[in-house]
Amino acid sequence: MKDQGRSKRKRTGGRRKPSRNKKRYQLGREPAATTVGEPRFQIIDSRGNNEKLRALSTNVAQVADGADVTQADIEGVVDNPSNVNYARRNIITKGSIIDTSAGRARVTSRPGQDGQVNAVVVDDE
Repeated sequence: MKDQGRSKRKRTGGRRKPSRNKKRYQLGREPAATTVGEPRFQIIDSRGNNEKLRALSTNVAQVADGADVTQADIEGVVDNPSNVNYARRNIITKGSIIDTSAGRARVTSRPGQDGQVNAVVVDDE
């Protein structure tokens, strides 16, 4: 689990002594790791009486090609620049390249944060 809050080290590399314990607003959660498959969602309470819809798995994406947007089926993850193992495990994050029925597309939304996959078509070179 990542440490949410101020860094444990100073700019010079020295250690910084904690002035207090963590507060609830510094809470961190495990990543959603949205996979390709039957749609599953999870509702998470967030700050300020709001809720987040977290996509645990999904198989549809809204793909934009110029001016028109179509709903396409996700066939798999081709590349994921954030982690090389995510492409092998079919994990969708922002920036990952997915193979859809409308062609290859790059994900522009954060499925683990807002529960949907929005993407734009990338032209293969």
